[in-house]
Amino acid sequence: MKRQFLLILSLLQIMIGYSQRVAKVSATYTYYAPETMSVEEAKRVALDRAKIQAIADEFGTIVSQSTSTIVSNKNGETDSHFFSVGGSDVKGEWIESLVDPKYNISFDDRCVVVTCEVQGLIREVLDHKIEFEAMPLKNAPNINYATTEFINGDDLYLYFKSPVSGYLSVFLISDKNVFCLLPYRKDTENAFRITADTEYFFFSKEKTSIDKKLVDEYTLSSYNSKEFNDIIIIFSPSMFHKSNLKKEKEESIPKYTTLNQFNNWLSKLRLKNNNITVSQISLTIKKNES
Repeated sequence: MKRQFLLILSLLQIMIGYSQRVAKVSATYTYYAPETMSVEEAKRVALDRAKIQAIADEFGTIVSQSTSTIVSNKNGETDSHFFSVGGSDVKGEWIESLVDPKYNISFDDRCVVVTCEVQGLIREVLDHKIEFEAMPLKNAPNINYATTEFINGDDLYLYFKSPVSGYLSVFLISDKNVFCLLPYRKDTENAFRITADTEYFFFSKEKTSIDKKLVDEYTLSSYNSKEFNDIIIIFSPSMFHKSNLKKEKEESIPKYTTLNQFNNWLSKLRLKNNNITVSQISLTIKKNES
């Protein structure tokens, strides 16, 4: 009986030791941008570092955090929307923003000074996240064409490789909508099944491992002189449920949802599944090369 009690006690201690703490945090960060950086880009960096600071203050370490900015210019008016999915390194990750970030912008000797205040939920990360490889490719399914800089009309491909088997979903944030690029439109699965140590070239019928009829191919476009889009990569060793998506009649348009609905779905998903790894890659799309 004593031996059984000690075993139960040891298991409880292990569970407590490996529990991941969730905390509500806030932080303020002031960023002094170089002369060559625009106000919108300075906001991106300030928001990024404010979230890093919030996690560092709570868990006593510095972690990485990716932030996206969606910028559009219509009739001479700029509309910006900031969104973060929270990339993590070792000790913490940003789960959800509780309020919109607050900014104070000033100028010091022609340089932009941005002070950003954030509030959100973060989670301690005790184990290493899965370190997969993911690279956007331009105009050819070849890793030699890896880039984040695109021109209106360029084709988009994605290279992916994981050290473990699992399930993958890929989304594209454009304006205030989020488009599901993977699984493909005609695929009925919640996520694309990945085999460990296997190279994948997505959005290419030429290099696909599945039926070519299921593969969607994509071309990026920009109606403004310069736009920011973001690829969101979600990977897990186990299957996860998908977001509710709308479907257009036109086959060239991927299934989509609103930015707010996607944000809520992803926040809940990450709180329930500690094994999910989320990566974000920011793309710049110019209307022309000039």
